[in-house]
Amino acid sequence: MKQNNIEDIYELSPMQQGMLFHKLAAPSSVVYFEQNCFTLQTQLNISVFQKAWQRVVDRHPILRTSFYWDNLDKPYQVVYRQVDLPWEFQDWRQLSLQEQQKQFQAFLKADGDRGFELSQAPLIRLTLIQMADDNYQFVFSFHHILMEGWSVNWLWKEFYDFYNAFCQGQDLYLERPRPYREYIAWLQQQDLDKAEAFWRQKLKGFTLPTPILIGKTSADFSDPKKDYERQEIVMSATITTALKSFARKYQLTLNIVMKGAWALLLSRYSQQSDIVFGSTSSGRPTALAEAESMVGLFINTLPLRVQVDSNAFVSSWLKKLQAEEVQMREYEYSPLTKIQQWSEIPRGLQLFDSILVFDNELVDYNQGSIVQSVGVVESRSSFDWTNYPLTVKVVPQSDLLNLCISYDTRHFDSATISRMLGHLETLLEGFVANPEGRLRELPMLTSKESYQILKEWNNTGVAYPQQQCIHELFEAQVERTPDAVAVVFESEQLTYCELNTRANQLAHYLRFLGVKPEVLVGICVERSLDMVIGLLAILKAGGAYVPLDPSYPKQRLGYMLEDSQPSVLLTQQHLIETLPTHKAQIICIDDWEQIGNQSTENPTSKITVDNLAYVIYTSGSTGKPKGAMNTHKGICNRLVWMQHTYQLTSQDAVLQKTPFSFDVSVWEFFWTLMSGACLVIAQPEGHKDTNYLVKLIAQQQVTTLHFVPSMLQVFLEAEGLEKCQSLVRVIASGEALPVQLQQRFFARLNAQLHNLYGPTEAAVDVTFWQCKKDDLSNQNTPPIGRPITNIQIYILDRYLNPVAVGVTGEVYIGGVGVGRGYLNRPDLTAEKFIPNPFSKDKEATRLYKTGDKARYLPNGDIEYLGRIDNQVKLRGLRIELGEIEAVISQYPAVRETVVVVRSDSVDAKHLVAYVVPQTEQTLTIAELRNFLESKLPNYMIPAAFVILEALPLTPNGKVDRKALPTPDTARPELEAIYQPPQTEVEKRIAYIWREVLNVEDVGIHDNFFELGGHSLLLVQVHSKLQKIFQRDFSLVEMFQYPTISHLARYFSQESSEEISFIQHSHRSESRTDSVQRRKLARKEHRAAIKEKGASAQ
Repeated sequence: MKQNNIEDIYELSPMQQGMLFHKLAAPSSVVYFEQNCFTLQTQLNISVFQKAWQRVVDRHPILRTSFYWDNLDKPYQVVYRQVDLPWEFQDWRQLSLQEQQKQFQAFLKADGDRGFELSQAPLIRLTLIQMADDNYQFVFSFHHILMEGWSVNWLWKEFYDFYNAFCQGQDLYLERPRPYREYIAWLQQQDLDKAEAFWRQKLKGFTLPTPILIGKTSADFSDPKKDYERQEIVMSATITTALKSFARKYQLTLNIVMKGAWALLLSRYSQQSDIVFGSTSSGRPTALAEAESMVGLFINTLPLRVQVDSNAFVSSWLKKLQAEEVQMREYEYSPLTKIQQWSEIPRGLQLFDSILVFDNELVDYNQGSIVQSVGVVESRSSFDWTNYPLTVKVVPQSDLLNLCISYDTRHFDSATISRMLGHLETLLEGFVANPEGRLRELPMLTSKESYQILKEWNNTGVAYPQQQCIHELFEAQVERTPDAVAVVFESEQLTYCELNTRANQLAHYLRFLGVKPEVLVGICVERSLDMVIGLLAILKAGGAYVPLDPSYPKQRLGYMLEDSQPSVLLTQQHLIETLPTHKAQIICIDDWEQIGNQSTENPTSKITVDNLAYVIYTSGSTGKPKGAMNTHKGICNRLVWMQHTYQLTSQDAVLQKTPFSFDVSVWEFFWTLMSGACLVIAQPEGHKDTNYLVKLIAQQQVTTLHFVPSMLQVFLEAEGLEKCQSLVRVIASGEALPVQLQQRFFARLNAQLHNLYGPTEAAVDVTFWQCKKDDLSNQNTPPIGRPITNIQIYILDRYLNPVAVGVTGEVYIGGVGVGRGYLNRPDLTAEKFIPNPFSKDKEATRLYKTGDKARYLPNGDIEYLGRIDNQVKLRGLRIELGEIEAVISQYPAVRETVVVVRSDSVDAKHLVAYVVPQTEQTLTIAELRNFLESKLPNYMIPAAFVILEALPLTPNGKVDRKALPTPDTARPELEAIYQPPQTEVEKRIAYIWREVLNVEDVGIHDNFFELGGHSLLLVQVHSKLQKIFQRDFSLVEMFQYPTISHLARYFSQESSEEISFIQHSHRSESRTDSVQRRKLARKEHRAAIKEKGASAQ
């Protein structure tokens, strides 16, 4: 840097500082490198062409500027008195057209890769390439830190004047322009305190950047190497003219029309109404004289906050947006870095991820005089990348409108951007077509997309025989394979003929008691042959079964019986005492004195496929479970599809381990029995014991079974898994399937893995996906696939409009699988089962509103993204957090509560209840837990309780769930007095409990479940204890000894195995006690039956 060649030194503008920062952070990046290409068709005077551009450079200090920052307290820009124009001329006339095109693309790339060193002036580069005698390519490259598009256009205007004068042998004098440093001085005089007050108020309450959730499903965003691409469309003259007429009619700028369309698009993509994106303003203040003719970097990118009220009318909403932007112009000098600091966005996050640039053309390159003198017939930008993942550039021309999107390829792919441009164009067309319509009424999808999403991807119709009921499918199989083994339970088994005979006898007896179509029959039995016989008998009699899990609290069972009002209740002798008071007639399914006298023939009834098959109760947000009603038609379609897809044979054995109060059990029972396979029944509570399952699979050569993903994860760590060679297929459903679990599955098992999705209200499963062993890399979560036959899946926004590919929406289900609704809940049925706006088919007139979030992948597969509402899936069990909150609120000492799902360091999800006690009342967690145990199933009882003085609230008064404190790892408040472990056995057990439960202190009298344990964690403890003590014992014994004290005695054999927790408890019977008592009663009952049978012989 020669001192005598320095003309000026001054500071950078905030925008320049930002660009310098990005250049220093990524020196090889093409960000803010600008490359403009012009096609010239005329006979050029090349020396005059160069001379005219040199004169332009001489006039404007910014074109003779470089930047310095090393060893300085702040960066400065240095203006040189004189610099030589970086000029190059190449003659390619000897090359063929194909060679010219190839070489030109290589040149453009090399020019971009070359970039600029910001410390070396000038930061511009001009190249003229002659392609023919009257055809040239002119490449004008520069760094954006110097100037923006307006300045470039002004330079062209001056160049034309100089070129024309020089060609005529004349010189030209233009008045000296105001230098860029005067704009810097003006900036430094502005009131930042006033700007801060404005922006703080403007951005108040905006705490997270607007998400653009349609990008790649997985990408390494931490990769510093960015790659940018661009796509553009040219809107037709007809549409452009219509848009300009629309803007004039409603006194709007075309700029604000474009910003309104982009805001609406972002709102649709993010499903949010409060939108912020970057808006590039000209930055040329009217208070600064001659600002329009100054050359330099004046633009500023500012946050534009838009409230998208879907019920607002298009024209009035745009007028309001325009008024707000006019107000913002007073503060457009504000540095974006300062605005970011003044906002409520957390540090480390950008205020926005997309910007919109409206390029006001100062020069019309198609103007006759310009075409005549220089011959510009085409202009385009090859590089104009910003530091944002998305940049939308709007370039209005005389009769066309150019829409261009440049994008970071780490975030987006070309197909996504292509759809995005189509959506933007469709919304603009909607503005013109319906200016007085509401925003929510404007279409965004192109007609081609709408057809693909609504019709093509839902083309699932198959003419299945739909006049058979579940039991009739079974009866048809009995005719085909009467002597094949149908069901196995421990040491007992029944052939198809035997099972049909016993089910027929019970069915005839039920019909004698008045069971017929639409009559509900309760069934409260433990997993056994009796369960299978009972379910088939109810269906054969024409009734619909209501499964009642005997492990549920008596109060919950009481509500289900009161709500369903079954005329008959099937149960087992040893369970009668545990049942709540009810009005149903009890039939003990294991007492065949009366039942055995009935006919063995298939009963005939007037049942049709439209009659109820079963009512399964699911968690309800009001604090009471709700009964989902399903018909034979819906579930039979599901079963026939499953057999057509997976094709069970007589060589298959299916493990039935799901509690029959959950819908997966439906296909476990009836798919098996309609296909000639063998149904293997797991012992009660056996579904929780992985070691037992491994042995049972090997023993019975099970080929097919189901797991919820969380239980599958535990199963895959079981010892002896290599014994499960018989497995052909594993069905996973009930919660999201992590890709890591999919990888682990294929590493441990040589079997198929199928990921299914569906709610109880729509006949179990409605979509399917076969996981691919060799395609695991580019997924976060395996898809849930596509709809099964005769089912339609719609992903909709809140106004029932289909969302675009990649956009999150709510899953709605249509087709024959949609259930009848909720028993005795017409209000909830009307809310969740709505008319189908997309179907003219009378068989599919309703949609079920699932409350699940999902999105379409580009190929039509569906990705599950969780819940919209307060419902969660925990270990495959559907739970309404509102139901738990409602029950907790019933406790007198509780004022208010909120329940959330948290993940701990063990990578396991669990329920946490935050409770605010009533004033002047003592809240005891142990007593609250006892209260909940009497009202909720064990899986719905929170693992941890946190007492707060008040619940944290958001600015709008809602509970701020993100601000709820993480439960500490200290021992929770328990009824048992803390006593530390003493013996070596106790210490070993306590160590494992602390590790699995993530609790610091564990007493020897603490109950495992009261410390936050649940069945999956118990499986982990069981596995670890077996390894440490090298003993093989069942998981059931873990339930029998839920404290360290009794478990240690068991291991130490200090007392007999008959010692149970019941004898040592100081409180009323817990659920664990109840389970053990029923098991003992069942054992005694079976012994009595065997003894009776022996004496009869």
